Amino acid sequence: MNTEERNLPKKEIIDQIKEKDALLCLTTDPIDRDIIDSAPHLKVISNYAVGYNNIDLVAANHRRIPVCITPGVLTDATADLTWALILALTRRVVESDKFLRDGKWKGWSPTLLLGSDLNQRTLGIVGMGRIGEAVARRAVGFGMKIIYFSRNPKNLEGMRAVSSLKELLEESDIVTLHTPLSKETRYLIDAEQLSWMKRTAYLINTTRGPVVNEKALIECLKQKRIAGAGLDVFEDEPKLADGLKELDNTVLLPHLGSATVDTRNKMSLLAAENAIAIMKGEKPFGIANPEVLLPKSKL
Repeated sequence: MNTEERNLPKKEIIDQIKEKDALLCLTTDPIDRDIIDSAPHLKVISNYAVGYNNIDLVAANHRRIPVCITPGVLTDATADLTWALILALTRRVVESDKFLRDGKWKGWSPTLLLGSDLNQRTLGIVGMGRIGEAVARRAVGFGMKIIYFSRNPKNLEGMRAVSSLKELLEESDIVTLHTPLSKETRYLIDAEQLSWMKRTAYLINTTRGPVVNEKALIECLKQKRIAGAGLDVFEDEPKLADGLKELDNTVLLPHLGSATVDTRNKMSLLAAENAIAIMKGEKPFGIANPEVLLPKSKL
């Protein structure tokens, strides 16, 4: 259906999906009820992503269509990128690169472009799933204190679960977000939550843009109420909220969390294998709605 670097219009998806048995879609494809209902033969929707907020799960469940995802294979790549943002912010890498290229460097100085240490600082992880855990493991090597807030607390050695998001935001020097996007997590970080953070703290988002209220974040960054933000995802991709790209206390990336050759190849294969498994009546590797595979009598 799509052999070019472009987002398919809804009408084009509907026109081409009518007689199809399986759909392999991207996170940029909004697969809503209209699209699902336009394909009477559809037996599986396989998303080329670990998240599935682009798919109307209620409509898929109504038709008992499995929605497959690609968990696990992008964990390390996304955790690495999270750390790339942390280091770029705390050591002012992007700002320093521009400073040098603009010909402003006049020689070494004891106060030139000073950053922030990580050793013995507190990393706060919101959402301790696969990616959250991978980020935490990397933090150990930097000698950081690790706290986390998650709906499913785990027994993780050397890491402390906190009882509320407020507690995490108040204690953390770096806050990194790793929650899926849902009704409950939309604007999880809003003006009030940003006000709980330290003025010296940094916010990292490599999950989904709408987890953060971008306008509230921009206002917070303008007033220097937190030290900075590293964002790989945005509310209305590929558009940026007005004023965001002008801020010098941000590092902004074009949704590159899983963007390595190995990871994207693994995601492609897994998305295809998930669809094939469903068509063969087998269990897929990753599925968002496993209940649709149960016999109706067991629901």
